[in-house]
Amino acid sequence: MFNAQDVQWERIFRDLSLPTKPFIGGAYRPSEDGGVLSPRAPRDGSALPELEAAGVADTDAAVVAAREAFADGRWAKRSPRQRGETLRAVADGLFANAEVLAATISLEMGKPVREALETEVRALINVFRWYSEATDKLLDEAPVVPHDVVSLVTREPAGVAGAIVPWNFPLTMLAWKLAPALAMGNSVVAKPAEYTPYSALLVARIAYEAGLPEGVFNVIPGLGTVAGEALALHPDVDVLAFTGSGPVGRKLLSYSAQSNGKRVYLELGGKTPSVVLPDADFEKAVRTTAAGCFYNQGQMCTASSRLIVHQSQVELANEIAADEAARHLPGDPFSPETGFGAIASAQHLDKVAGFVERAVADGAYLLSGGRAEGPFEEGSYYQPSVLTQVRPDQEIALQEVFGPVLSVLSYETPEEAVAIANSTDYGLAASLWTTDLSHAHSLSREIQAGVVWVNCFEEGDMTMPFGGVKQSGYGRDKSLHALDKFSQLKSTWIQL
Repeated sequence: MFNAQDVQWERIFRDLSLPTKPFIGGAYRPSEDGGVLSPRAPRDGSALPELEAAGVADTDAAVVAAREAFADGRWAKRSPRQRGETLRAVADGLFANAEVLAATISLEMGKPVREALETEVRALINVFRWYSEATDKLLDEAPVVPHDVVSLVTREPAGVAGAIVPWNFPLTMLAWKLAPALAMGNSVVAKPAEYTPYSALLVARIAYEAGLPEGVFNVIPGLGTVAGEALALHPDVDVLAFTGSGPVGRKLLSYSAQSNGKRVYLELGGKTPSVVLPDADFEKAVRTTAAGCFYNQGQMCTASSRLIVHQSQVELANEIAADEAARHLPGDPFSPETGFGAIASAQHLDKVAGFVERAVADGAYLLSGGRAEGPFEEGSYYQPSVLTQVRPDQEIALQEVFGPVLSVLSYETPEEAVAIANSTDYGLAASLWTTDLSHAHSLSREIQAGVVWVNCFEEGDMTMPFGGVKQSGYGRDKSLHALDKFSQLKSTWIQL
């Protein structure tokens, strides 16, 4: 299992049946007022099944279903062990449907089916399994108080949780929010991205068939400006978790203020620096950084898009990075041999290309990459790009491109390297490469990021929290800390 080479993908794609209605109260229901979504496959530009979009009335119906499920305790009042058993059953159901889920992701967002299966769906299942094991491992508190008092500090579910998730890792990001919310006993209403609605709708059905009670998990596919806004403004949503852009995140905060003051947790992207000191294993550092920038077609909030090297090593860095870029050429996402697929949409392709064009006009030099024909004429393909002679104050070095574009920058001193790393508004992740233990400790503390990898990139497991600082937001996914978002503390003082 999780070996894409062993799967008969032609049959999987041929037989693929995609859900096309919101999932509310344990069933797919026709949309009341949302109109339709007409997604196109980034692989070849072909039309995907029209989907009934959720509108304001559908969003309200989903929240009502979630509130009813929470209020009557069909999920929240199950014992932690029972909730854990159900989450394990959900993980088993996802495992049984892994190939279909991977094919759906590849179809809707252009991710290579190999990565969809071996990375994303694997992560989806592991997240549910991890939180299923955590449900009955949490401890409340009994503070030391006078002998005639009993005091308790207990963790309770927040209630109805909203989750708005992006298209780049549609199921990983969903799992990071859904699994801990369910583990705590909440009901959930999820709004997937417009590009990737089908995979989340499949997960909802699988979870329900695995034993999750009706109304506990609802999915409202639709426009962010309609369903997403309605979810964020809804007065009966207690907490909202979001991964996406900064402008949208700030809107969600305003919607909270306009409604019920719900807690909003934001993960708002990044501009990951990779600082390579002269003593590092240079080729490994540059190749890992470039590959990290190009992975998932560069559509990652942690993409290592800024390679920061000593000025004496720029020429060598350019050579290695350009060679690495040539190893990541666009291919057919449906082929298990492909490692680099399509950009998620034609609109996003234009956005990525625009960043590169403006960078070159502003003095950067394009070593390699640009628009590519790809295997299908109407598909959205872009060849991994390497830009050199990039200044720290350029747009390309400051703003999130969300595409396979690597910028090479130079420094004279380690202090300058850290200053360049910290020069953006973002602070999600960073990478530092050095064999000097002192530099590893001191500089990793100076870099402003929620996650710092030393001599590696994108490493870690479910025990480590994920989230940023500055304008990368303040929410934390993964680990036991994620449970804090979906719970509230109650202090009880009992006078004997």
